[in-house]
Amino acid sequence: MKTIRLTVAQAAIRFLINQYSESDGVEERLIAGAFGIFGHGNVAGIGQALLQNEIDPTPDGGVMPYYMPRNEQGMVNAAAAFAKAKNRTQTFLCTSSIGPGALNMVTGAALATTNRLPVLLFPADQFANRKPDPVLQQIENAQTLDTSVNDAFRPVSVFFDRINRPEQLLPSLMQAMRALTDPADTGAVTIAMPQDVQAEAYDFPAEAFNKRVWHIRRPPAEVSQLKQAAQMIREAKKPLVIAGGGVIYAKAAKELRDFAQVTGIPVSDTQAGKGAINCDHPQSVGGVGSTGGDSANHLADAADLVIGIGTRYSDFTTASRTQFKNKDVKFININIKPFDAVKNGAKMVVADAREALIALTEMLSDYHVSAEYAQKVAAEREAWLAKVAQLYHLGHGPLPAQIEVFGALNELMGENDVLINAAGSMPGDLQALWQAKTPVQYHVEYAFSTMGYEIPAGMGVKIALPDSEVVAIVGDGTYQMLPMELATVCQEGLKVIYVLLENHGFASIGALSESRGSQRFGTRYRMGGGNAHHQEGELVPVDIAKNAESWGLTVLKVKTIAEFKEAYRQATKMDKAVMIFIETDLYGPNPPSSSYWDVPVSQVSRIESTQKAYAEYQQGIAPQRHYF
Repeated sequence: MKTIRLTVAQAAIRFLINQYSESDGVEERLIAGAFGIFGHGNVAGIGQALLQNEIDPTPDGGVMPYYMPRNEQGMVNAAAAFAKAKNRTQTFLCTSSIGPGALNMVTGAALATTNRLPVLLFPADQFANRKPDPVLQQIENAQTLDTSVNDAFRPVSVFFDRINRPEQLLPSLMQAMRALTDPADTGAVTIAMPQDVQAEAYDFPAEAFNKRVWHIRRPPAEVSQLKQAAQMIREAKKPLVIAGGGVIYAKAAKELRDFAQVTGIPVSDTQAGKGAINCDHPQSVGGVGSTGGDSANHLADAADLVIGIGTRYSDFTTASRTQFKNKDVKFININIKPFDAVKNGAKMVVADAREALIALTEMLSDYHVSAEYAQKVAAEREAWLAKVAQLYHLGHGPLPAQIEVFGALNELMGENDVLINAAGSMPGDLQALWQAKTPVQYHVEYAFSTMGYEIPAGMGVKIALPDSEVVAIVGDGTYQMLPMELATVCQEGLKVIYVLLENHGFASIGALSESRGSQRFGTRYRMGGGNAHHQEGELVPVDIAKNAESWGLTVLKVKTIAEFKEAYRQATKMDKAVMIFIETDLYGPNPPSSSYWDVPVSQVSRIESTQKAYAEYQQGIAPQRHYF
């Protein structure tokens, strides 16, 4: 057997260069590139392997593009955003040094796994041979010498392994590729790399580095499951579809639209599923749940059958299990993952979303909802569209409302441009109001709702979709948590438009705090300290616009919506990263709420506002029930 003598790190890079995914006949390099922050744990291992490949890529079979990020969590966020934009057919490798560098990636790993997005992580680890034990940045566990900080990755990874000997590398990488390309169980894949083993040479079999193609499967549904689901649909009077991210990842947007057109069943969407059905489709009724709009939520209140397609039913989607108020409501769940398909005691249809929709549409070709229900759907849809138009053009003052900024963007952005957001009040406003015509346009991370996602995500999406205008909306709270990847964006010459909304505080948690009787405590950026955080105080003199300029961005400061629109037009003509900076009203207004979210209130308190909030809380959770 022919062998090639390589270090473990060199072998890992050569192996990854030759791994491909295949979906619907299209092959792509599975690991499109590498993000890496180097320290003593990986600079002489993975770092050396990437350098060697950059200087002389021919023996490896190609180039592994490398990008130099500034923060370990940021690079994993960027990798997850890239994978989402590529419909999970490609992702990035992320490598860090041991100790704090590795632990910085754990939050990003949790984000990827919660969102079911593939990312590959190579955190460096302590010495396998233990000769210099303990090393710098090593945490010692008195119970065992076999534990390192990298064990923290276990609960947030879909596959975890540690390479203590060179012989372990290839079997581990095979399992890693399997997990990355599994549409049901993908997420963060973590392979811990002890720093001595990374640099250790071994005679690897040459055939291990041949091109390998990993097929992304599309399992069809069992006929018996489909027949039972079709019968339940025929018997329903007020069915409603909830389209989740699984519809988009399965590239099933056309099939969902065809299904809705044939049957007349209204289609609502989750944060991950927005755009699966185009907003101008007659059966599109918008966002559902705690951050949804009136049209979908009114229909969900009365629905006797909920058809979940590719959704995991988070508490926002079910409004903490208060949304579906019909006492006889039933559920059908079409999901490639049985874990999600069984939720709410549903009739399970375990299958690829596209394959199941094609089959169901054919079975229901002679079915259509009643004329009365169709009229109800149309009325709810038209009423909410009128409300959205009103909210987008409020003329609020003296500071504009953030929903007016969203309205301007919704009107200005193209169908294949990408809007990015994650945490705070913005995702709630966006799910209720944003009108997406394509699956690619709406990119909101709301499974882990990670503050600090938007800036590195802009980088990841732009690498994935270089021909799209990528717009990341960032609040001042999020900006102050993770701005440093702006330096990478500028270094790599990536054109991303960042829209910075400054409102001097945490709008979402401030409003939640106030509604739960805690008076926006600790949520406003005001001068003070000690016991002054419940007071207004003077504004903190932080100049985010100047800070963004210091990273290398062009900053356009505006005050009105008219000025914002003109600035956006200017930004689209630029060939470098730009920020549009606008101050908005911390106190809203926001879209009207027609749903609930369970956040417990203190049962006893000396504060009158908390006492009042607890009484309201008792009323709010009254409709709450298990659906099994």
